[in-house]
Amino acid sequence: MDKRLKRILPRVQKPSRYTGGEYNQIIKDKEAVDLRVAFCFPDTYEIGMSNLGMSILYHTMNSLDFVWCERVFAPWGDMYEEMKKAGMPLYALESGDPVSEFDAIAFSIGYEMAYTTVLDMLDMSGIPLRSEGRDGLLPIVMAGGSACVNAEPMAPFIDLFLIGEGEEMDNDILSLLHTAKHEGWSKKEFLIKAAQIQGVYVPSLYEAAYNDDGTVKAYTPRDGAPARVLKRIVEDLDAAPYPTDPVVPSTEVVHDRVSLELFRGCVRGCRFCQAGYIYRPIRSKKPDTLIRQGIEAVQNTGHEEISLLSLSTSDYRPLSGLCDGLLEYCEPRSVGLALPSLRADNFSVEIMEKIQKVRKSGLTFAVEGGSQRLRDAINKNVTEEDVLNTCALAFSGGWNTVKLYYMLGLPTETDEDIVGIAEMSEKILHCWRVNAKNKNRGVRITVSTSCFIPKPHSPFQWEAQITQEEYLRRVNLLRSSIKAKNVVYNWHDAETSVIEAALSRGDRRMADVIETVFRNGGRLDAWTDYFSYERWNDAFCSCGLDRDFYASRERPVEEVLPWDVIDVGVRKSLLLREKERAYRSELSPDCRKSCSACGAAALLKGRGCDE
Repeated sequence: MDKRLKRILPRVQKPSRYTGGEYNQIIKDKEAVDLRVAFCFPDTYEIGMSNLGMSILYHTMNSLDFVWCERVFAPWGDMYEEMKKAGMPLYALESGDPVSEFDAIAFSIGYEMAYTTVLDMLDMSGIPLRSEGRDGLLPIVMAGGSACVNAEPMAPFIDLFLIGEGEEMDNDILSLLHTAKHEGWSKKEFLIKAAQIQGVYVPSLYEAAYNDDGTVKAYTPRDGAPARVLKRIVEDLDAAPYPTDPVVPSTEVVHDRVSLELFRGCVRGCRFCQAGYIYRPIRSKKPDTLIRQGIEAVQNTGHEEISLLSLSTSDYRPLSGLCDGLLEYCEPRSVGLALPSLRADNFSVEIMEKIQKVRKSGLTFAVEGGSQRLRDAINKNVTEEDVLNTCALAFSGGWNTVKLYYMLGLPTETDEDIVGIAEMSEKILHCWRVNAKNKNRGVRITVSTSCFIPKPHSPFQWEAQITQEEYLRRVNLLRSSIKAKNVVYNWHDAETSVIEAALSRGDRRMADVIETVFRNGGRLDAWTDYFSYERWNDAFCSCGLDRDFYASRERPVEEVLPWDVIDVGVRKSLLLREKERAYRSELSPDCRKSCSACGAAALLKGRGCDE
């Protein structure tokens, strides 16, 4: 251990975040590998170590004999200040070596508010922020994750983006980099060849042009780069890498449990949901695979809970049998099952009773809209009757805690829809009074709202976000409409949502804003402790960009969008059709009932989407 680190650790909170040495970490002889990868998560240890994607790709990259992939996380403020004082660069947990000594620096970016932390981690490593300032082949800076489906705001900083799922793509890139390093290629030679790999977007090979009104005119590829970059997927999840011996955190993390991914994609097609479109097509794991992986992971880690994950877990058809198979092992050993992603229209008390034999938790439902008209407009396919029947079943089964999530500012939303949220809460409270198994325990109904953010590659990508003032007006309307003491109302702050909307729909010029925020002290902007709305607004002004041009402007459907260079496999014609249906409050059937012909099935070779 570095002597400076030994002096620092007694002065910071949670020093185990920074020491490495965890059970199941992967250690290799650095003299015996040809490529070293610093796998960077632009957030704290507790967040990164809870991320299933990072765990999978850490093991996937380390499966290559010539690669040693190590983990790097952003330090919390106290550690950051101590490292600065000591002149200590950012380092990897496994070896303790500075990030600047690695051949590839790979970022996992799942959230736009992490952008400044990416720059901070590069700066702490002594690496030039902009791609143009890094002349040599090494280190190559790359990034993947859901935020990269609009790569333009970060394009000047990243050498290449990996669009889609990385289990195969990451190793394709590392194999090419291995060849480039041994044959002495230039950085440009490597990037030109990398751009020929499906899913790889090299922004320096595209020239961005703008119209006089500030909108994007075109992205022109050169040096053989594709006009549009088609995302990469893993076709067979049963055969895909999944670590049953993941690194066991040495301190408490956000999700301290085994995570089992049931399927990717979603059958529902909610029109506000970016994930429901960018993760298409639907692919499922078999129950036998999941049972084996879950049991092995518990045995190899000692975790006391298994979480069943997907965008809509209760839509997994063999869910009951899966729970039975896992509980046969888990129940005698007091290992719990968690099912965090529920829908009110297919809630099963039978399944909930099964998975909560070890420990019982509250129920959480994403209702999203306060009226049936609005829920139909966003294609939620959940009725008030569904919600009330589900709550009645839950209350009669002994549950007394219900959480309901909504969004404010959805397209076509009216004040009547907002008041409808309060009215539904009252109906749920009445439902408890009628159906509760044990009224002595009382009931707690929590209503939470966030501000709708129009996201790329969703049917609402052209919509305007409501202003901060309008969001707060709607929050206050809902607050005043909720009368019952048993109903608690929480709301997400508007300031972060406005900046997130601007970043998520930004173009390449947004990079100047991001860098300005970072230069003025911005880092860990995903945390309220560090986020500064004033700092972001000042940066927009100093860079001559209009925040509302990106966040609060409705975009004509014929406008060239910054993310049009990325193809997630879903036809734009489908998105337009869904947008039009929203304004007619017209439902679209889920994928199991009728194929929407979205185009994503074309990514699968020789078979259609899973049901």
